[in-house]
Amino acid sequence: MIVVATLVLFLLWVNALPPLVSLLCGDRWNMPLDGGRLWRGQQPIFGPHKTIRGILASLIGGIMVAPLIGVSWQVAAIGALLAMSGDLFSSFIKRRRTLKSGTEIVILDQLFEALFPTLFLGGILDLTWGQIAAILVFFITIAYWSSHFWNLILCRPPLDNYPRQVRSTVRLREWRACHSPLARWQALFNLSSFLSNLVFLTALFKITGLYEKGTRNTLKIEVVENTFCFPTLPDSFDQFRILLLTDLHLDGLDDLTDTLINHLQDIEVDLCLIGGDIRMQTYGPIAPCLRHLRRLLPHVRAQHGLLGVLGNHDCLEMTPDFEECGLIMLINDSWPIDRNGERIWIVGVDDPHYYKMADAAQAFRDVPDKAFTIFLAHSPESYKQAAQFQAQLYLCGHTHGGQICLPKTVKRGPLLTNSKAPRFTASGLWQFQKMLGYTSRGAGASSIPLRFNCPGEISLITLRKDKQTAIDIDSPG
Repeated sequence: MIVVATLVLFLLWVNALPPLVSLLCGDRWNMPLDGGRLWRGQQPIFGPHKTIRGILASLIGGIMVAPLIGVSWQVAAIGALLAMSGDLFSSFIKRRRTLKSGTEIVILDQLFEALFPTLFLGGILDLTWGQIAAILVFFITIAYWSSHFWNLILCRPPLDNYPRQVRSTVRLREWRACHSPLARWQALFNLSSFLSNLVFLTALFKITGLYEKGTRNTLKIEVVENTFCFPTLPDSFDQFRILLLTDLHLDGLDDLTDTLINHLQDIEVDLCLIGGDIRMQTYGPIAPCLRHLRRLLPHVRAQHGLLGVLGNHDCLEMTPDFEECGLIMLINDSWPIDRNGERIWIVGVDDPHYYKMADAAQAFRDVPDKAFTIFLAHSPESYKQAAQFQAQLYLCGHTHGGQICLPKTVKRGPLLTNSKAPRFTASGLWQFQKMLGYTSRGAGASSIPLRFNCPGEISLITLRKDKQTAIDIDSPG
């Protein structure tokens, strides 16, 4: 029975490596084995999913585990190649039936990739026909359900009419972010965050006695007002006021929601923009942050409503709940604002930082040429794409202004930005080419609920019809 179980694991391993490597590498080194050539009837020989990269991954993986099945590396290599041959044979049959690459056919998908190597290894290890049959039955059953899980979780579109292309790498990250592992062990699924934030940094600030002070600092939120002038702003939008709330992390600290509500009591604006990261962690339950959001949003007084984008802490399954709260989500999409017969556009993109699914071209598809546009993203990392489409104003957050800064470094820029965009975009006002940008320090705190020398921010922005704002800012574009 041990021999049967070992060989089943070997077969699962060598057959799983090609899709796993595809998940990790994406389109890199993704050369189809058939070179894109067509067979009779203008159908592919194997299809685009059968690659040289996948064959090599299976071969190397088979050689690595040779000692575990008690054979030489040469025998294991032949076994892996036979498994790939069986997989190619199945694909060849499916292409002849004019089925698209990736179409699932039970048993045909699993049979030959197990049969060919099992017959070979059975002769080497002197297996009985009963053992060979058991290997095939176990493998086909496990492989089918594993494939079904893979397609269900990682490959299907997450929501109906979701306006973006979804890659399996993104779905894996979102599934992990949105589905809580068991109870207390959920943090271990995010080991780097667990070690750096919950263990190292928390312990460091508690030992130094600064933890309580940092927590109090988080609740000292400032209302920051800015006026931006644009010669192309439609006349009807002169003095148009925007409330920018980003990086709320509402479930990260008690009293944060109440503090925000108190600040919002005397604020009335034309439009509210929410820049993502409603939740504190990048994993775990989403219900607590949604409860806080439902309390907060009724206190936002905005004549033209609330528009938002997803951040790297927000998984897309939260989108329906956001919209039930009255927050219209722009996921690579645009939204017109009309006033006295004139119009500006708010263009919002998906998270450009972690999920990397921001698509400016898709977001601008309905925006007329030369229209006045405000580009909303979670992080500044889409600044070049926004400038390419001639956005006038780029609004974002994500960096928290550094959150924990040394004294006198706020104006010089944060030490750490957690962004791949240049440092000039890390905090406050900046400019790239003809586009003005503003990166908010965010209202909440991420990872650990502490702030030093970098207070949280509620941003109030007034648009004016005038020449470009005369402010001394670095403009590398």
